[in-house]
Amino acid sequence: MKRLIAEFEQQSFTQIIFPHLKTDWAEYLAEVEITFINIIKAVIKKQKCLVVCADVEYVKNLFTPDDNLHFVEYESDDTWARDCSVLSVWDKEDIKLLNFIFNGWGGKFEASKDDAMSKSLSKHYSKEVVDIDFELEGGAIESNGDGLILTTKECMIKRNGQNRGLSDNTTQKLKNYFGAKEILYLNHGYLAGDDTDSHIDTLARFVDKKTIMYIKCEDKNDEHYNELKLMEDELKVFAKEFGLRLISLPFTHAIYYDNERLPATYANFLFINGGVLVPTYGVKEDKEALEIFKRSFKDRDITPIDCSTLIRQHGSLHCVSMNFAEGVGVYS
Repeated sequence: MKRLIAEFEQQSFTQIIFPHLKTDWAEYLAEVEITFINIIKAVIKKQKCLVVCADVEYVKNLFTPDDNLHFVEYESDDTWARDCSVLSVWDKEDIKLLNFIFNGWGGKFEASKDDAMSKSLSKHYSKEVVDIDFELEGGAIESNGDGLILTTKECMIKRNGQNRGLSDNTTQKLKNYFGAKEILYLNHGYLAGDDTDSHIDTLARFVDKKTIMYIKCEDKNDEHYNELKLMEDELKVFAKEFGLRLISLPFTHAIYYDNERLPATYANFLFINGGVLVPTYGVKEDKEALEIFKRSFKDRDITPIDCSTLIRQHGSLHCVSMNFAEGVGVYS
């Protein structure tokens, strides 16, 4: 049996790429370092964390030594670990780490170092890294761990690139890579300021085999209202067909930086063992979002993480992290 292991399942460790002066964070590096430090400290309370650093000694000195902290030196282009890291797949009684092509979301940004990262880091993982000749980012797909893959057509089919355009071909490849029974495509849903062509992890997420959390816009005057309402209608069709439950998350009011609307979303949360890290943005909707997470995950600790700096570069908490399934060993 082959399947893409779900993020809500038990994990071995989280991988994070620490920002440095050659990334787009250079302008406010000190600010964003605090955010990354807070994320890492929250993770290591529950499980191991592998921190990829351009300068290991510098980053190590930012932390108190901890058995759950591992560091490895590698100079990346940027810090979006979700999209350039391997994916944990159960295949023939063992875990394999699938390494897809990452080209900066369809060639928007330089990404050659990020694309080469997983091969370079393979000696630090206990499971085999398998190169896949297909462009795919981790933030583009959601798995329920039981045969359902949720994604968006905007990202998976419509984006210009070597794997886009032939939907039947793409669908079959996704089924083959992940042992999926069904690929559920959303035709609607987007965030202003998003560079990823509507990654699913900004819009809707599996939180167990039968439940999807999604963002819902109640403000009819907001530019997102119609698209997110149409997305909700599509999710309701999936829910009826596959016996799924839906939980809505609030949509933040408009947040701007340098006169640009930023893609703030509570759907970009992060599962860790026994916990959920929830992005917050210093807005009134934070309280409602946290209450929903607490009601929905009574057996997990809910930890807010201020991600107001992260979204200046158009991503959030889930985007800067990658989960590795239980059974994958990690070595510094």
